[in-house]
Amino acid sequence: MNYTFEKAEKSTVKITITLSEAEWKQAQEDAYNRTKGKYSVPGFRKGKVPMKVLENTYGQGIFFEEAINGAFPKYYYEVLGKETSIEAVSQPSLELGDMKKGGITLIATVAVKPEVKLGDYKGIKFEKPVYNVTDEDVEKELKNLQERSSRYEKSKEDVCKNGDMVNIDYSGSVDGVKFEGGTAEKYDLVLGSKSFIPGFEEQVEGMKLNEEKDINVKFPEEYHAENLKGKDAVFHVKVNEIKEKIVPEITDEFVKETSGEENIEAFKANAKKRMEEANAKRADRELEEKIVKAVTENATVEIPDALVENQIDNMVQEMEYRLMYQGLKLADFLKFTNQTMESYRKNYESQAKDIVKQQLVIGAIIDAEKIEATDEEVNAKIAERAEAQKKTVEEFKKNFNAKQEDYLKNEIIINKLFDFLIKENKVK
Repeated sequence: MNYTFEKAEKSTVKITITLSEAEWKQAQEDAYNRTKGKYSVPGFRKGKVPMKVLENTYGQGIFFEEAINGAFPKYYYEVLGKETSIEAVSQPSLELGDMKKGGITLIATVAVKPEVKLGDYKGIKFEKPVYNVTDEDVEKELKNLQERSSRYEKSKEDVCKNGDMVNIDYSGSVDGVKFEGGTAEKYDLVLGSKSFIPGFEEQVEGMKLNEEKDINVKFPEEYHAENLKGKDAVFHVKVNEIKEKIVPEITDEFVKETSGEENIEAFKANAKKRMEEANAKRADRELEEKIVKAVTENATVEIPDALVENQIDNMVQEMEYRLMYQGLKLADFLKFTNQTMESYRKNYESQAKDIVKQQLVIGAIIDAEKIEATDEEVNAKIAERAEAQKKTVEEFKKNFNAKQEDYLKNEIIINKLFDFLIKENKVK
């Protein structure tokens, strides 16, 4: 097998593989051996028909496609193994070249990892955001604890008021015709939650227990259901039950019982500490995002379409998982939002390009600065994870595989990269 390769447009490489007559003949014989069991010829047992007889019976090209399917990946990956400079990032496309002297030429075009021309990534001025924790923030945490501990009990009054949880039956209609999803029985609704169409909850307020009445509302122009946008609707509503919200008093005993803290002051102190830690992480994250954006904008790289498509695949798959956890399918979501898969993928294109460029630039800086994870650092990280799971290192490693180790190495490298970038730039 002989081969040559050359750079083509937009970060692609064209590999020309030439098989000799003997190699091509062997490829066809291999194809015959893989597929001969599929063919029947009178006078021969299935799978025992000689190659020549099959060619005479079914045509000389009977094994051509199977021979290509077997030979191409074999020799293509042999070339990639020899030429480490060809870092393929997509599946190759295949063309057939000349068929001379009994041999054959196969031409593969494949997207490769592009060259990144780094711009400035040191000495840049950045401002790190600062987020302070105020007394109001701490009080809000205490109020949240109080809110989470609130409960609803049967109201002493027989009239619905804002903040009550009411159990209702309702049936909606437009122009006298009931519509899908507009009817429910024994539905719990918190008045003031704004979870219904504007105007609905306000009209339930003031209704009495067991009262029935018609409520007139108008669907918003931006409502998700096309057949209801901007339409006037009538809901017949019956109030089955009224519950009022019971909010506990904030005392030391309440705080200890609900949060485990000794008293109100201890809760506030720990809440402030948690929020300060969260704010510090938020500030670090935003600084890192600023740095990545700057060094990415300063770099030049020709991004192969294949990498963008791969990133879009990942983003679509992530959306599929999120919908799945909500009991939905992507196909139904697309139908509901009046989109095709093509138009939906198009929405991700710009973001996918940005992500791919960031990944390539970060990788180029890591290579340029020779940032790597040492065995000592990996072992320290493993020990840290083991301790977090209350296991010995030996116990932790029992279920530790190469993929997890690569993940740890990458985590260490990325952390070292940001330490480097923060150190080498001017952060105020």
